[in-house]
Amino acid sequence: MTTASEIADRLAAVRTRVASAAVAAGRAADAITLLGAAKAQADSAVRSAVEAGLAVIGENYLDDGLRHQAAIGRDAVTWHFIGPVQSNKTRDIAAHFDCVQTLDREKIARRLNEQRPDHLRALDVLVQVNISAEATKAGIAPDAIPEFCRVVASFPQLRLRGLMAIPAPDDLGAAARLNQHLADLQGTHPEANILSVGMSSDLESAIAAGSTLVRVGTDLFGPRANPKHTKEFA
Repeated sequence: MTTASEIADRLAAVRTRVASAAVAAGRAADAITLLGAAKAQADSAVRSAVEAGLAVIGENYLDDGLRHQAAIGRDAVTWHFIGPVQSNKTRDIAAHFDCVQTLDREKIARRLNEQRPDHLRALDVLVQVNISAEATKAGIAPDAIPEFCRVVASFPQLRLRGLMAIPAPDDLGAAARLNQHLADLQGTHPEANILSVGMSSDLESAIAAGSTLVRVGTDLFGPRANPKHTKEFA
């Protein structure tokens, strides 16, 4: 099991990578948000990262997220949902998360809007784009961005904040294309200023292409507590 001091060292190392990448791209280091992807991680590992200063946690699975929140505290950090959103999970996601990064269906947008508790501010959402046109990946097609975002922005309990993607590893221009789509979107939706692209293996190139939020899992937390969960957010 990864110790608290090891996680603190990993967090410092990832922050150094982010800052160096930002400087190399002529950007300010504090313009990049570091999200810790806590997929299948033990409560203790996530708690150690938060105690070391990590401010944003991403969860792929609702059950993991609710368990981590109970162990660490709902208000200790900002909680993002970064996994596929199932219809039967929207009520709890709407009630317990600050941001959903994987919105790609109007049905889900409608349910999140209707189920967001009235005492909470509007739920931040990112639209997931299948930027590399992969048959196995979720997300809307790039040419669907304007109309889908128009629909999302019409829901009063949702706040459209930007775009997210998981590009194919060999699609080296994906992040730059996504950044251009975001720039186009800002003409009608100026609050949409988050570009969530880049993970452990490619955060430097993503930041160079304009990413404002990188999702880092294994390089921060170490090996997952449950190795059977191995899909997209390594």
